[in-house]
Amino acid sequence: MRKFIGAALLATMLLTGSPALKAQVSVGIGIGAPPPPRVYARPVAPGPGYVWVDGYWYPVDGRYVWHRGYWTEPPYGGAVWVGPRWEGGRYYNGYWNGDRGRFEHDHRWDREHERDHDRWRNHDREHEHEHR
Repeated sequence: MRKFIGAALLATMLLTGSPALKAQVSVGIGIGAPPPPRVYARPVAPGPGYVWVDGYWYPVDGRYVWHRGYWTEPPYGGAVWVGPRWEGGRYYNGYWNGDRGRFEHDHRWDREHERDHDRWRNHDREHEHEHR
């Protein structure tokens, strides 16, 4: 009798779309706010058109890693760097923003001289394929 009642209850929940079946479970591990920024001297710009990106902490594998400040050319003319921030108990990555939209910085590019410069061209091509 118990099995029958359990099966009937489950069938009723499935057929009626019970809110209990739509519940989601999420587990996250917080590492807290990043340490304060490091203080250092800003080097001279390598040339015209370069923008200074202040150093910042960013999360990697449950800990914060320091990203030194650097000079770079924006991904496109007029783009402005919006630095990363810790707000409301959550970390938000830095990004470039401007009239061509938001452009995320990828730390894999950090060893390359050009860094973010002209990366938006590939970014736009990739998104064109997504919308076809």
